Amino acid sequence: MVSDSVPDAVNRAREQAAAAMASAATAWLSSLDNDQSSLAAWASPRDPAAETERLRWFYTPTDHGGLAIRDQSAHQQGLAMQLVASGLSTEGFATVAMVMGLENILDQLEGWRSSLGRQRGRDPGLYWLRLFGSPGDRVWAWRFGGHHISLNNVIIAGRVIATTPCFIGADPARTELLGGSLRPLQGVEDAAHELVRTLRTDQFQRALLHPSVVSDIVSGNRPQVCHGDTMIHMQNLWRKPFADPALDELVNDIDRQAEAGSGYTEADHARVAITVPPNGINARNLDEEQRRLLRRLLGRYTGRAPREIAAIHDANLDSVLDEVHFAWAGSTGEGEPHYYRVQGPGILVEYHQSQRNGNHAHSVWRDLRSDFGLNELASPH
Repeated sequence: MVSDSVPDAVNRAREQAAAAMASAATAWLSSLDNDQSSLAAWASPRDPAAETERLRWFYTPTDHGGLAIRDQSAHQQGLAMQLVASGLSTEGFATVAMVMGLENILDQLEGWRSSLGRQRGRDPGLYWLRLFGSPGDRVWAWRFGGHHISLNNVIIAGRVIATTPCFIGADPARTELLGGSLRPLQGVEDAAHELVRTLRTDQFQRALLHPSVVSDIVSGNRPQVCHGDTMIHMQNLWRKPFADPALDELVNDIDRQAEAGSGYTEADHARVAITVPPNGINARNLDEEQRRLLRRLLGRYTGRAPREIAAIHDANLDSVLDEVHFAWAGSTGEGEPHYYRVQGPGILVEYHQSQRNGNHAHSVWRDLRSDFGLNELASPH
């Protein structure tokens, strides 16, 4: 909440991050012509129609809403990416940039045949940037998204208030290079495997949600996550239905195959549903080394944010770690299909890897109390 009771150091950190975002956003907006501005600049979150659009977010290769990178000049693209970078740590920005570039590799893997109803189905230029309100407004926000990326930031009274939902995926999750490999989500995958390998049999049984992996993250692209939420099927993760019946059937078929592969029934989906309080093993039931590994795993998610914002999240995690739960579904073998969830006060992270024979990963960082800054926006202050 934006409040004078917040420590001065925290307010200064939020203000510093907001100033960097405002500077980058102003420069980008100033470079746009009228037609581009109509796509890029929308009304403040205080406007009901704009707010409805702001809360719609995606991680599929659908229209995310805004001005696409490919529809900007080279100069404008550079300014757009400066705004994106202002909302991320150096490491976070590098990860996002790599994920965007993976669209070229994915296009090749699919034989250059994917269309998705557009000129090029896998297009690294189809990432959209949109502002809601303007820098200098008391309340403004910005969103950047495309296939496997969704970044959402809210600024109130000159302070960054929310940086979630923050989604980063990777397809392929592992790409062989000359003399090595590229794994954009290596940090959040390996840190979880390191933790789960330390669990004793009784601890793992507490952590286990299901012996088989669910076919996607469970929270999906909901604006808010609530108790009892179950996985959203692929057909419902797009901005609108496909006009081409063949594409519509393709998405249905992919979902059917994924469900058949998981073997899940409605009862299975209910078993891995989001719950409040959380399922899984409580950090209180972990030893000190396991708690350190859990804390490091969470830091790989909060570390996506700008350094000064990540430090705020990290300090909060230290104070609530005893309420955090770690949960797992699927195999614990390296490179095999699996899903995990870490949930506690103010944080939910999910990681899923089963599609494309275990070489397609989704990860998301959320705040059950205030995704999109909704808690603070509802405050009378």
